[in-house]
Amino acid sequence: MPQLIVGVDVGGTKVAGGLMNAKGRLVKSLVIPTQASQGFRASFGQVLRLIERLIHEAGGKGNVLGIGLCAPGPLDIRSGIILKAPNLPGWVKVPVVEKLEKRFQLPTKLENDANAAGLAEVLFGAAAGYRHIFYVTVSTGIGTGIIINKRIYHGKNGAAGEGGHVTIDYRSPYRCSCGSLGCIEALAAGPGMARRARVKLEQEHAMPSLLRQRTGGNLSRITPQMIVQAARAGDWIAQQTLEETGLYLGVWLAGMITLLDPEAIVIGGGVAQIGRPLFQKIRATILKYTLNPSLAKKTPLLPAKLKKEVGVFGAASLFLPAGEAAEGEY
Repeated sequence: MPQLIVGVDVGGTKVAGGLMNAKGRLVKSLVIPTQASQGFRASFGQVLRLIERLIHEAGGKGNVLGIGLCAPGPLDIRSGIILKAPNLPGWVKVPVVEKLEKRFQLPTKLENDANAAGLAEVLFGAAAGYRHIFYVTVSTGIGTGIIINKRIYHGKNGAAGEGGHVTIDYRSPYRCSCGSLGCIEALAAGPGMARRARVKLEQEHAMPSLLRQRTGGNLSRITPQMIVQAARAGDWIAQQTLEETGLYLGVWLAGMITLLDPEAIVIGGGVAQIGRPLFQKIRATILKYTLNPSLAKKTPLLPAKLKKEVGVFGAASLFLPAGEAAEGEY
């Protein structure tokens, strides 16, 4: 009986993959560049190459139970179609499940990357022991997953959980990639942080800043990592930018707590790795903007545990009994 599962996490810069055994342990991990800028044929070719290598590592497809794949939405999970993947040019209405099943003659399942990550954190990570969680990843974008009773909440059309595109300031001058103004993603994700820091420096053009020094005056080169380093060194602009980021995330998460009343919130992604100062600001802000502060105070904010391999864990776990149960009905 096949004992290994192929898990694949498709992103804009890299395709990560792994082999998971029946006990939920990754026995092999691989990462290759997506080559997204070269178009669909090149990037999808990278996915195929990664899967081929993993099947070879497994000793052939006779040892593989199935292929779990996660990708950024929007998706049609029922039909196994990626409708339009952000940061993946040409990935429009791609019947990815059909293509992979035809190519490898193995059962294949598709899931939204944030949903898969939330499931993985419940099964193997920071939220093990919890049943109802709200998962957030804050990086280049903001992805979310809603887990209720250890099951992914998909909604009527399988499109639920796009919390990164909830607007918290409809008058904001910042337009999100989805087209709306003031989405939390546009305000608090990595590019939004960098943009706000740049605007502050342009407005306070006489103010000295480590960010000016480290970019050689080319403010378009500001990154979230630079902001964090400058803030730790006492840079006022950088500190204000981090303070605002915590404020935006706190206001937004306060709304999510009021709406969902989760047992815990799990926060992952590169921006979330800023750590304690960001979490403290988020926590303080939540208590000011949620309906029931006394209840929200008891809702833990948990740093994600699975880090870079969370998508691979989530994708592969779709073929474990707990993962199959978590998919359930849409």
